[in-house]
Amino acid sequence: MGDSAVTIRTRKFMTNRLLNRKQMVVDILHPGKPTVPKTDVRERLAQVYKTTPDVVFCFGFRTHFGGGKTSGFALVYDSLDYAKKIEPNFRLQRHGLYEKKKPSSKQRKERKNRQKKVRGTAKAKVGTGKK
Repeated sequence: MGDSAVTIRTRKFMTNRLLNRKQMVVDILHPGKPTVPKTDVRERLAQVYKTTPDVVFCFGFRTHFGGGKTSGFALVYDSLDYAKKIEPNFRLQRHGLYEKKKPSSKQRKERKNRQKKVRGTAKAKVGTGKK
């Protein structure tokens, strides 16, 4: 991102002590350039708030009509532990901090077909297979 033509500004800054984070709206000015990658935004914000990029979470970016300006939201946590505790799993997954456990497709299909055979609350009990 070494180019100086990209400007990152923050507004509506708020320190949220209950959630141990700083939250803000981020405006990126990038005239004549495509949308800036979120990794670059994270690095730049980490530099500004004197922290590491792994505790900076950027999301919800929308490029304004005509390009040249993008707005989104950023959260800067005090530590990675707080981030893991508070952030939703899908955002942690984007950072590679969470891995969703998913059984094989064969297991899922077998479970689905076993659930078809029972009604009501018994569907939840079907979960495990019989050998």
